[in-house]
Amino acid sequence: MSIRLKTIIGVALIEGVLLLVLLLTIMEFIRESSYEALNKRATTTATLFATTTKDAVLSFDLASLESFVHVVMQNPDLIYARVLAADGTLFAQAGDTSHQLNDLFVIDHGAGEIADGVFDATAQIVEGGHVYGTVELGIGIGSINESIDQVYTWGLVLASGEMLLVALFSFLLGGYLTGQLQKLREAATAVAQGVFDIEVPVSGRDEVAVVGRSFNLMASNLKKASESEQCYKAELQALNQSLEQRVAKRTEQLQAQNRQLEETLETLKSTQQKLIQAEKMAGLGTMAAGVAHEINNPVSYIKSNLGSLQRYTDDLLRYAESIELLIESEDGYTTPLRLAALKEEQDIAYLIEDLPMLLNESLEGITRVEEIVAGLKSFSRLDSDEVKPADINQGISSTLKLVSNQLKYHCSVHEDYGELPLVNCNLAQINQVVMNLLVNASHAIEGQGDIYIKTRCVEEQVQIEIRDTGCGMPAEVVSQLFDPFFTTKSVDQGTGLGLSISHGIVQKHGGDIQVVSELGQGSCFTVILPL
Repeated sequence: MSIRLKTIIGVALIEGVLLLVLLLTIMEFIRESSYEALNKRATTTATLFATTTKDAVLSFDLASLESFVHVVMQNPDLIYARVLAADGTLFAQAGDTSHQLNDLFVIDHGAGEIADGVFDATAQIVEGGHVYGTVELGIGIGSINESIDQVYTWGLVLASGEMLLVALFSFLLGGYLTGQLQKLREAATAVAQGVFDIEVPVSGRDEVAVVGRSFNLMASNLKKASESEQCYKAELQALNQSLEQRVAKRTEQLQAQNRQLEETLETLKSTQQKLIQAEKMAGLGTMAAGVAHEINNPVSYIKSNLGSLQRYTDDLLRYAESIELLIESEDGYTTPLRLAALKEEQDIAYLIEDLPMLLNESLEGITRVEEIVAGLKSFSRLDSDEVKPADINQGISSTLKLVSNQLKYHCSVHEDYGELPLVNCNLAQINQVVMNLLVNASHAIEGQGDIYIKTRCVEEQVQIEIRDTGCGMPAEVVSQLFDPFFTTKSVDQGTGLGLSISHGIVQKHGGDIQVVSELGQGSCFTVILPL
């Protein structure tokens, strides 16, 4: 076999193997890249779709969900899209609605797992740590597979054509190159053995001469590269040591900053609790005069009744002593007459009639004082982190008793309590929110007005609505209501923290406060708490 034929066959085989390996590598890379991009696209689309539909799912807005589903189906290659509740109830869907709807939904984690030509992805709709629903998407992979197949076909065609051209070119140039290959082989062997200080004899200006010059340049560059490599290795080793030191130092700095952040967070939490307690104490100070008046009323007539009871007791004791003296006299004839006279003289019939009334009035007064004191104790307790099932209606009633003195002279309070289940909350903090809203409603009413309190349970949520017929607020004031230190009152009448703290308390319970107000028409605050 001639050297030319060997050259043709050898070059053709080498070229074929290299092209095959290159083609398979490129195809595998394209396939993995396409499938990875598909996986990222499906995950991103599902997550974005879940974020887009979260508000509509939380508010049970089926019309918006239908619109969102049809909008997302405009994405190319989407086969289906649907939105489900946490219990699996279907809210909305579009596209191929039969795909995996009646069967158990199986998530595809990689394109290699797909057997039905559709990449199935899902994402949860989460709010406050609770899952309220899921979204499911199906992306067709037909176009991706078709593109990969086309690239593979064209790659084979180009590789085959290139092999033929290389074989033909090798055949034509094989004879010419044979003479120079020996010298290049010898030089290449020396370079392979690490001898870079070598030069191939070059004559002429043809391509072979250019190859020879290029080989000489390559050998020179390899020599420089080898020398540079040794230098770079030394520099890299030094850099690695320096980098380790810098990483350790930076780690210490980050740990110190993290500790500072934790300390700052604890300080902020403590400050927030102090602000809440300060606002609570300010509210108690505002109610102090009214509560004193509420307690003084029953205490006054209890004191008066006790004076009367003391006189009645003295009369009854004297009456009893007189009866004993008459019994001891053993005058059977005159004793009944004298008893009757003595009974009329002491007005025993009136005492017997008036005593139960005085006792009942006194007991009612004591009960009223106990209710006021119990309300104050419930409102001002310091266990601010205690969360347990509580009766919201009872809490509102006790708070209303505390602020009744501020309301009753110019406000008529209308109570409409619905049947509510127990709510897992901190009742003392919720009472503080209610008190702030009632006091603000009272301040918004000039002259005589009305305050309406209504509670309802709607869709696993408790709603507390406090509406007044006061002066109302413009839109620019409503937009700033919950900002800290924002107030429309004078400096000596308000701190601007009441509504801000109330808003924080409700958000801490996973709820929300909604405001509707119109200038001159009054305001309506709605506190929404999850069960």
